[in-house]
Amino acid sequence: MLLNDIIGRINESIEELDLVTARKYMEDNLSILNENKRLLNKNARELLDFLSNRTEKPLTRQELASINAINSYASKFDLRGIKLFIKDNAQLFLREDVIHYLNSDAKIILEGMGAINKKSQ
Repeated sequence: MLLNDIIGRINESIEELDLVTARKYMEDNLSILNENKRLLNKNARELLDFLSNRTEKPLTRQELASINAINSYASKFDLRGIKLFIKDNAQLFLREDVIHYLNSDAKIILEGMGAINKKSQ
């Protein structure tokens, strides 16, 4: 697809308030659009800035399922299950946005175990 076609479709999608389509086009062509940002309309540039500044990828379904399992184990106070999940998914708890998905029981237990920082809430 040519640059002019991409920019035309993005601008048209933004004007029609079809932000999902505009975001898909932008994510697929992020590097090209950052170089030619001036060709986009104002709202499209704002959306491009937001997408460019987003550093972390969203959580996958598997990661969300793991977090839900941790929340379930924490509600039941099943420390053995929590320890097994932490052991298998240690990298997941290094992300800062994971803490927002944990319930209060899970936060307290994981802080006590040292899996998450207390100041990160």
